[in-house]
Amino acid sequence: MDPRRLKAVALRYERDKDAAPRLVAKGTGEMARRIVERAAQSGVPLREDPGLAELLSALELEAEIPPVLYRSVAEVLAYIYRLNGAG
Repeated sequence: MDPRRLKAVALRYERDKDAAPRLVAKGTGEMARRIVERAAQSGVPLREDPGLAELLSALELEAEIPPVLYRSVAEVLAYIYRLNGAG
């Protein structure tokens, strides 16, 4: 894949604070590479889903994900919980 076409997003969800996960970072090319690198350095699990990244990148930063994307994001969260042995 052409690194200039790489797209990455980052979500945050604080159960006691947020009604839904929020978009906290997004970028393409070099910015996407830095998002992925920072997540890896911080021990944040990564999941590749170009279609979902495309949809999420259309949101404004700090926006809650819209209900239409709940199912897709829930699948990502379930994957992460399984990786962490929490489900």
